[in-house]
Amino acid sequence: MFSSVWNFVKRHRRKFIFTGAAVGGVYFLGKYAQKKLREMQEREAAEYLAQARRHIHFESNQRTCNMTVLSMLPALKDAIVSQLNSESLTMLLKTRPANKLEIWEDLKIISFTRTIVGVYSTCMLVVLLRVQLNIIGGYLYLDLDTSAGHPGQTPRAPPDVQHQYLSSIQHLLGDGLAELMTAVKGAVRRSLGGISLKQNLSLVELEQQLSWVRAVVESASPLSRYLLADDENALAEQACGLTEEDTVTIKMLNETRDMLDSPDFSTVLNACLNRGFSRLLDNLAEFFRPPPGDPALLGADSLSAVSLPLAKIIPIMNGQINIICSETPSHFIQDLLMNDQVKEFAANVYETFSTPQELQK
Repeated sequence: MFSSVWNFVKRHRRKFIFTGAAVGGVYFLGKYAQKKLREMQEREAAEYLAQARRHIHFESNQRTCNMTVLSMLPALKDAIVSQLNSESLTMLLKTRPANKLEIWEDLKIISFTRTIVGVYSTCMLVVLLRVQLNIIGGYLYLDLDTSAGHPGQTPRAPPDVQHQYLSSIQHLLGDGLAELMTAVKGAVRRSLGGISLKQNLSLVELEQQLSWVRAVVESASPLSRYLLADDENALAEQACGLTEEDTVTIKMLNETRDMLDSPDFSTVLNACLNRGFSRLLDNLAEFFRPPPGDPALLGADSLSAVSLPLAKIIPIMNGQINIICSETPSHFIQDLLMNDQVKEFAANVYETFSTPQELQK
């Protein structure tokens, strides 16, 4: 029996060798595939966790952006009101002065100017802080990511650098705001200067006046000039010295300047301005509603059918600054903070500066 088995094996030994080799090859190939699959799963899990951590950090950063904007609105409002003080003119009118008409003309220009400046500067504040805080956020994320594997490494954006960098916002609240006021005031004077206080204006006509002012202001020069000092010496002065931390601050300021000069920034800022002025008109529309049951206006378009004397529109316009620059969340500021284009732009800035190779260039 054993000899017959042995003879069978000898006759078919080539098949046994091939089959054994094939089975062995399949076994090792399976082991290799399992190893690669396990490595791929581990890599995907690590990438998923990193993305989740990054997303959580980003969302936290956006909440910080929103809170920062709200916290800075009172300072912005104070800066506008102190330089465009209509309240002193209102008090003066109560004394029945001889130059009453002249004071009313000044009040007309100042009231429109400060509300329009309020819309511009609030939109600028929202978008500028989105840029700055997401640049810082990107740096901080890289610091967190690096410290996990290399504890003790020098942070890219230490607190002193963050403070110096964010202090550049003072340009918007100072010299930049003053330049913006001058530009807007000149456009308002050209637009409304020749309109009598007794002349009636509908909401449609008021919108046309605002659009004309916007066209003049925005065609004169890039709006980014009001946001950040563009002079190299000014950037260096903002960094307050030439230490290693100051060098990082100047680098971040230059990166911010590049962002402000980009087409994406202009697109997002313009979207905010369109929404801001649209919300302003929505607020003004409340004062242009036809009287209930007025048969003369039944079926008419109230936006054009109802009109008010310019003298009555002035105090309405004058009070809008309290809504625009309110630290209490309002429809106006929520429209800007929740704008989809602002969110997408913020995500792109964060993505750029939380990616290591971008900062190594």
